[in-house]
Amino acid sequence: MKLEQFYSLIGPDMQAVDAVIRARLHSDVVLVRQVAEYIVQGGGKRLRPALVLLAAGALGYRGERHHQMAAVIEFIHTATLLHDDVVDESELRRGRETANATFGNAASVLVGDFLYSRAFQMMVEIGDMRVMRVTSSATNIIAEGEVLQLMNCHDSDVDEERYLHVIRFKTAKLFEAAAQIGGILGGASPEIERGLAAYGMHLGTAFQLVDDILDYSGAEAETGKHLGDDLAEGKPTLPLIYVMQRGTPEQAACVRKAIEQGGREDFPAVLAAIRASGALEYAQQAAQNEAKLAARALDALPASQYKDSLLELPAFAVARKY
Repeated sequence: MKLEQFYSLIGPDMQAVDAVIRARLHSDVVLVRQVAEYIVQGGGKRLRPALVLLAAGALGYRGERHHQMAAVIEFIHTATLLHDDVVDESELRRGRETANATFGNAASVLVGDFLYSRAFQMMVEIGDMRVMRVTSSATNIIAEGEVLQLMNCHDSDVDEERYLHVIRFKTAKLFEAAAQIGGILGGASPEIERGLAAYGMHLGTAFQLVDDILDYSGAEAETGKHLGDDLAEGKPTLPLIYVMQRGTPEQAACVRKAIEQGGREDFPAVLAAIRASGALEYAQQAAQNEAKLAARALDALPASQYKDSLLELPAFAVARKY
């Protein structure tokens, strides 16, 4: 199933969210507008705002605050992308130049700050303390995840537990917050709200696991980024960790050297080790396990078309090629 099919149910809501995004991107500072519009309108799956809409819809919510909060989630996500690309010195995202490659690092960092602060302005307008608490906590945890990932770079001793800790903070936390906020707006019971939060966390983890797999198995035309970027930055992702722990001594030594030194020189040898050791299959199975846990977390949610869409998303997350 293609992502567009998931969004058919929430098409009018997604259009409303896009209208909020366009309106709230406005700034009298021209460069702020240019950079923000460049990154927000540069494509992307819009999965996180969709989670807000689907979770709220599954609980029968019929107001407009979910449009505002979906835009808030997208602004926070966009801010993290701007900052990530500067930290990672990335040059390509979604098949085109990153904002930092186009406008420079300083502009990207500062416009990321603008998007964070605009998101918090919008949250205050919502006036729901629980929503603010969940979102502000998630934003703080995401920042911690970014720092943890930075600390792990070029460290070949990172194990699977430390790796999962990073992605639960850095990526999965915003998925978790998005689903939980939809539940709060929809008046979910404590049990259903916890289930939605768990669903988002497991979905986000599966999503990042597949992202890390695609760095060694995807096609650049589909992923929209250079293969081997993670290796060049010395990031010990799950396929690499698996080779170091389960591969032959020669394979493990090759991967350790590549992580510690960074760069792309060892990419062909590392790729061969990953494919020969079964690392991609192991990581794919881990993603599928997370997808199953995500689906199971929705057991208490009443049946609806919105729930059906939520249940389809984990399968999409693990089967995608981009």
